[in-house]
Amino acid sequence: MKLAVALTTIAIATTLAGTARAEETSATLKKIRDTGVISLGVRESSVPFSYYDEQQQVIGYSQAIALKIVDEVKKELNLPNLKVKEVPITSQNRIPLVQNGTVDIECGSTTHTKDRDNQVAFSNSFFQYGVRMIVKKSSGVKDFPDLAGKTVVTTAGTSEERLLRQMNNDKGMNMRLISAKDHAESFLNVKTGRAVAFVMDDPLLYGAKAKEADADDYLITGTSPMSEVYGCMFRKEDPRFKKLADGVIARLQTSGEAATMYQKWFTQPIPPKGINLNYPLSADMKSLFANPNDRALD
Repeated sequence: MKLAVALTTIAIATTLAGTARAEETSATLKKIRDTGVISLGVRESSVPFSYYDEQQQVIGYSQAIALKIVDEVKKELNLPNLKVKEVPITSQNRIPLVQNGTVDIECGSTTHTKDRDNQVAFSNSFFQYGVRMIVKKSSGVKDFPDLAGKTVVTTAGTSEERLLRQMNNDKGMNMRLISAKDHAESFLNVKTGRAVAFVMDDPLLYGAKAKEADADDYLITGTSPMSEVYGCMFRKEDPRFKKLADGVIARLQTSGEAATMYQKWFTQPIPPKGINLNYPLSADMKSLFANPNDRALD
């Protein structure tokens, strides 16, 4: 009996020591352990990545990845009852909320750029895509040069906002730019005729179009001027937490689980209205799954 008690005591001590070492090298893990809460940044309308369903529950491909990382944090800290707090964010406030500690990790639809590396840290990429536009078929717009002299909308705080300003400056396109508060408002500008095009990440445009009863009236078009990637975002100078998140994403991708998750959210009917994006796995995504990495592509 004494031996069993001693062995149990040693096991507990070893677990606590391991947890302490994790906390010593990760300010994020220490904060989570001290508070008993992990805060996730979530989006309201980034279909199919992170968005509200009819019950106002956050669902989506990115959200599923975030919850896998939460499960790993629970194991790392031996906190099976860790509370998950969801913090609604926008493209404009997501980086400040990570920096100031309000959000511990955000796995929504945030592009990993080299400029943002100066502000926050990113995990391995979980999605690669191009930048295009959605227009009404009746607009006659087919590609980016057709936007010269026209009113164009994108979402404030996104890399597309920077891209459009650069196009105006470098190519003298004289576009009138609208920066909307979120993706839903951006698309509304096209629907109401206030803007001729909504420029955004390719998969988000498919999500916006699929929600419309008159989806056939809209066209996703344009030769993508760049390829970009999404990653989970968290505070800088925390290599231990980054290693944890990277490990989860790499395992999902190389095991085939990420491909199964992709099929669920991009090629099958999804809540809340049973829409199907019909957005098959691209060659770039297959390559990313085979070779997990955290490279920014800009």
